[in-house]
Amino acid sequence: MANLVTSLCCVVLAAVVVAYAQRRSQLVARNQYERIGSDVTMQCGSLDNDASVSWKVNGTDVKAQHRLEGPRLILNEVDLGHNGLYSCFQNPHGERRDTIYLHIGTPPREPTVICRSNTYPKGFYCSWHQLHTTYIPTTFEVDVQHNQRSLEVQKDPDHKNRCRVRFPEVFSSFPYKVNVTAVNALGKASTTIIFEESSIVKPDPPERVTATPIRFNARRLEVSWHSPATWPDIDNFPLKYFLRYRPLIKEQWQHVELSDSTFHTITDAYAGKEYIIQVAAKDTEIGTWSDWSVAVHATPWIEDPLPITSTTEVDFPTETKTSPIPSSNAPQKAEPPVGRAARLLTFFSPLLLGMLLLFM
Repeated sequence: MANLVTSLCCVVLAAVVVAYAQRRSQLVARNQYERIGSDVTMQCGSLDNDASVSWKVNGTDVKAQHRLEGPRLILNEVDLGHNGLYSCFQNPHGERRDTIYLHIGTPPREPTVICRSNTYPKGFYCSWHQLHTTYIPTTFEVDVQHNQRSLEVQKDPDHKNRCRVRFPEVFSSFPYKVNVTAVNALGKASTTIIFEESSIVKPDPPERVTATPIRFNARRLEVSWHSPATWPDIDNFPLKYFLRYRPLIKEQWQHVELSDSTFHTITDAYAGKEYIIQVAAKDTEIGTWSDWSVAVHATPWIEDPLPITSTTEVDFPTETKTSPIPSSNAPQKAEPPVGRAARLLTFFSPLLLGMLLLFM
């Protein structure tokens, strides 16, 4: 009897577990990935074809162009606007039966791959990127082959799409083969490049470039720099340098190639003109030139102008001559003729009037 009760309890417990698992699977959203421009069908759980359901997206009614076929929702020519959380509910009680997170995107295309050694002879790195976005998560698989064997690939902790590989030997005559495969839920695509060791050697730009004017020389600038800190063995693998400079008023650069020296004196600068200066580096035997260093600006020495002596004007007193006060016996200023004529006309005007009346 006890065994029977135990068996029944186990059966009931198993049924509860199955029911809980089914219920939880209905509540946890599952992902569905589809291509942009395609027609998408979403199935509401495991319901029969004659089941009647309703759908919601992000908690609201589905407004995009669609049609219903039993437990299936069909969306036409989907785009990024169809992304969202879709839920289906069985009629007539409205019990939720499934939840689907719809992701719209594109399959990956062949990635662009570049490999370079800025730490020669220790190793090299390869980086890659997609020229076209896929809109959905995409991962990359990297395989490096040398002399018919695979090399260890270390993911770069600071760069997402970069890995580092150690050189198994130096001055190898065997080429390297790097394959990068982009993978997502809608497909995959690969790119393979093959290169010689010497072709990818490219140092980082020189560091701490400075340019200083030389006192009492209006046409010289003293330029100095340091080799890149990432170059591991400057003694056994020396670098040579390429200096370029120009005044800001001109577009044409002047160039100087140097052996392993980390300084140079510019002797043909224009007096008083501001200059822009950059330096590049390269292994003395193999590889290519680095990118240009950060530009620095400098102006040759300018002689300080002589101080201007300030002068103050002294106002000298001017001698003024005053006229003596005229005495009472001094002759008076003659009146103008116009005043005398006016008095004569006033004196004779009655006589003239009388003569005029006599003849009338």
